[in-house]
Amino acid sequence: MAKTSARSKSTASYKCSECGWTTVKWVGRCGECQAWGTVEEVGVVSARTAPAAKVAHPAKPIAQIDGSEAAFRPSGVSELDRVLGGGLVPAAAILLAGEPGVGKSTLLLDVAAKAAHTGLKVLYLTGEESAAQVKSRAERINAVADNLYLAAETDLSLALGQIQEINPQLLILDSVQTFSSAEVDGAAGGVSQVREVAASIINSAKTRGMTTIMVGHVTKEGSVAGPRLLEHLVDVVCQFDGEKHSRLRILRALKNRYGATDEVGCFDLNEDGIESLTDPSKLFVTRTRNPVPGTCITVTLEGRRPLVAEVQTLLSRGSGPAPRRATSGLDAARAQMVVAVLQARAHMDLSSMDSYIATVGGVKISEPAADLSCALALASSLNEFPLPQDFVAFGEVGLAGEVRQVPEIARRITEAQRLGFSFAMAPATPEPLKNIPDGIRVFQVENIAQALDIAFNQRQKPTR
Repeated sequence: MAKTSARSKSTASYKCSECGWTTVKWVGRCGECQAWGTVEEVGVVSARTAPAAKVAHPAKPIAQIDGSEAAFRPSGVSELDRVLGGGLVPAAAILLAGEPGVGKSTLLLDVAAKAAHTGLKVLYLTGEESAAQVKSRAERINAVADNLYLAAETDLSLALGQIQEINPQLLILDSVQTFSSAEVDGAAGGVSQVREVAASIINSAKTRGMTTIMVGHVTKEGSVAGPRLLEHLVDVVCQFDGEKHSRLRILRALKNRYGATDEVGCFDLNEDGIESLTDPSKLFVTRTRNPVPGTCITVTLEGRRPLVAEVQTLLSRGSGPAPRRATSGLDAARAQMVVAVLQARAHMDLSSMDSYIATVGGVKISEPAADLSCALALASSLNEFPLPQDFVAFGEVGLAGEVRQVPEIARRITEAQRLGFSFAMAPATPEPLKNIPDGIRVFQVENIAQALDIAFNQRQKPTR
């Protein structure tokens, strides 16, 4: 058997007792976890190249590979399947991250029960709660199934033993930072422990064809806690977001080897559990019998998904030397820019008015397409003239007062028409809009002055 040339090099090694970080010279502070006085000498490390081994599974032409082994299978949760690209893939490793209390465990317990009802054998390993606590929550959200197995473990070897005993098709690990291996130094949640636990679980998933979902903690900045290697080891990285005071929860894919990363899943977290929202726009729009000044409906995109949201504004006479500009759910800088554009380009006197701009239902709008609806809502509040309830507007407003194009105009108009809106205001395009459904009239505007004239005076005819 042929061997590669091998050479070894011996150097003194120092290792952090907290996280396992190694270095060739002693330092007082760990370069990984920044702990003081934890770096100790561990002896001599020999580096050697590995010999060539006999191949058990020779490489094949890619056309002869059986792709059915990586086919999607539904999880029973439609919004999760949408984000993953079609469903669960055998042997896939999925990392789900989110802030504490956002509902990660509730979502995964619901996913486990729905997958078990589809016929999959599911193993739920919890390291943060007892089995009785998980069972109590499962009964509350109606997530009890015969094929759902539950165990409370924190030791990696015992977790691997549970996997060998049950041989599940879907494994849920809640969470990866709570498990530890006796073979690795450092406390649970440290860099070396997280790396070992993740590598061992993923290796077991690949060899067994077992789909694995691991919960990961996040840092104060919102990124996945632990070594960056953790995100490289897994196949899919998902982020679960939501305001604690809102029922809406949004699932995004930050990395997906099996599908696109521009899809989002919407969930409704309530006292009875968590539900998929196939039509989440109802949470973001309020319907009143009589139109109210200061409100305007817009269509925003979350990934590729159009969502109808309501922008509400309130103007009041300020008492201080500088007017107050308060925003909620919108980018504060863009909201202040819209106010400045209305003053300079539309000659609206807002210099002595306090402005309050917010969205309904806790939705956060980050894209510039909400500028036009924000401007129309402010004008409606100033003039005390309500906009029609069946009217939507979207478009980016520039500093020169122009209304710029936004992506997926036809998709936004189609979503508005589906929800019963009759009028839409959109940016002007060089070519006529295509694939516009019947039953909705579209006004295309080039600047903010034209938009205000159409919205409040109705002097021009729609382009369609």
